[in-house]
Amino acid sequence: MSADCQTPPKLRLAGIVNDSITDGPGIRLTVFVQGCPHHCPGCHNPQTWAFDGGEETSPDEIMAQIKKNPLLSGVTFSGGEPLAQAAALLPLAQQIKQQGLELAIYTGYTFEQLLQMNDPSINRLLALTDTLIDGPFIQAQRNLELNFRGSENQRVLQAAASLAAGQPIPENAERWH
Repeated sequence: MSADCQTPPKLRLAGIVNDSITDGPGIRLTVFVQGCPHHCPGCHNPQTWAFDGGEETSPDEIMAQIKKNPLLSGVTFSGGEPLAQAAALLPLAQQIKQQGLELAIYTGYTFEQLLQMNDPSINRLLALTDTLIDGPFIQAQRNLELNFRGSENQRVLQAAASLAAGQPIPENAERWH
């Protein structure tokens, strides 16, 4: 059986929020993955930490939900830690991009840490991603005035451009700041 004919891996999700306006600009569908190694003090979603929690679903089931909402401008992967399930998220990311939707990912890793991992699935996922919000939530740097970020250390980056350049490139769109 070729790799193209294999059943995509199941995703373990904590939940999905449709019509979100808090996880990026515009109207978005936010996919909250289950499982996170970071355990940031003050985390907004500690219920997503356990890797064996949540429910399994397929990328196709999520895509069906996305297609039902013609108002969506984008999809956000949040968590938990989305990049802990990079291989399972790849088929969904490909379908999202084929639909012409923007893709954003929140990660507790810094862009530099992701580069050091040199994980093929993470790199392929980043290449499909428009915007990456990187870095752990740091309670001492919490700032409620930041758009789409919880703490001042977190950056809003052009994901694919950063990956191609091998260094972080800030998002230049005013709507993210």
